[in-house]
Amino acid sequence: MPKNRTVPVDTLIPHLPYRDLEAAIAWLGKAFGFKEHFRYGDPISGAQLQLGDVYIMVSTERPPQRQSPASLGGTTTQSLTIFVDNVDEHYARSKSVGATIVEEPHETVYGEYQYAAYDLDSHHWIFSRHARDLSPEDWGATLAKQ
Repeated sequence: MPKNRTVPVDTLIPHLPYRDLEAAIAWLGKAFGFKEHFRYGDPISGAQLQLGDVYIMVSTERPPQRQSPASLGGTTTQSLTIFVDNVDEHYARSKSVGATIVEEPHETVYGEYQYAAYDLDSHHWIFSRHARDLSPEDWGATLAKQ
């Protein structure tokens, strides 16, 4: 398969709509550390952002099909988990610029150290790092039969 520098083939790339795309790009950079990779449209209608090995697409809302959770009354239908090197530093950064923290940093039963926050349009984010190596059975999960 040929490489495509625009869309890495081994990466899940979520697409998130925002009410004010320019403000969202700036906020996601300031609060969560995302860097803009590219943008398109005149006026801007979308952009790809990067944080470490993670890529996301952000776009303007396109009602009624694509609306942000904030436009839908704050209803969140998904969570995005992003792995970062230093959860505590990331948490302090996010909190200092006004991210709505919904879970303080903590270790989960499945061995992750993480916190959760809403962004300016109520998308739900989890920032995590591996804390302990646990098998699913160690914390009560059952592996599916293959």
